[in-house]
This record gives sequence, C-alpha cells and structure tokens, in this order.
Amino acid sequence: MLRLLVTHAGKVLTHRQLLTQVWGDKAVGQSHYLRVHIAHLREKLEANSSVPELILAEPAVGYGLLTRN
Repeated sequence: MLRLLVTHAGKVLTHRQLLTQVWGDKAVGQSHYLRVHIAHLREKLEANSSVPELILAEPAVGYGLLTRN
C-alpha cells in the first residue's frame, strides 16, 4: 500500500483502487482493511498519527500521500 501511495504521491487513490491493487477484486467493499492499514502506516510514518500530515484521507473517496516541495 505504501508503494502505491508513493508511486502516486500528490494524488488521491480511491478506496477501490487501493483495495484491488493490494488485496484483489474480492476485497472491494472491505474498507475496514484500509482503515486498519492506513492507521498502521501513520503510526510508523507520522510525527503524530492522530494529526496526520503525510497520509491524508479524502472522505468517501480514498487516501493520498502529500508531496512536499
């Protein structure tokens, strides 16, 4: 999942895109997979995982990795 976010940094990947790329077509609709794994990534990467600055959520759409200039 992190590789996908990095590859598409600056863009929001939809829930569907993330689920199918990481877990396959059968995972579509299992958005809890994303919440759990995004939370783990944030714990590892963010200074404060409760106030994310790198991995951002677009409500009802998906997640994206913020790029810094």
